[in-house]
Amino acid sequence: MDLNQITIPVNNIEKSIAFYENLGLRLIVKSLPHYARFETKTGNSTFSLHQTDHPKNNDGIWIYFEVENLDETVEQLMQKGFEFEELPNDKRWLWREARLKDLDNNQLILYYAGENRKNPPWKIK
Repeated sequence: MDLNQITIPVNNIEKSIAFYENLGLRLIVKSLPHYARFETKTGNSTFSLHQTDHPKNNDGIWIYFEVENLDETVEQLMQKGFEFEELPNDKRWLWREARLKDLDNNQLILYYAGENRKNPPWKIK
């Protein structure tokens, strides 16, 4: 089994498309007014948005995007106007992370873990 894509609900698809394009994802499907899909610069999984009319009440979706040059990427995004809740820092689980929220209050974690992403020292053998 392989993960194909993750779809999240958004309240304003047009604004969310602009947000994620500005974050660095490449739009590959634009089926307005209800759906959009992106791909990242590396990997095979895709990320999509689905328009919802339900009010925002979201604090449970956490989305991780891995980037090799985390500090440089965060600096570039800050220059574009992105506001980070947490700047790049080393975590006890051996990942380097930075955190921000999207327009619908989804938690985005930009991180770099390298080999530790799937093979931390405490991995079950």
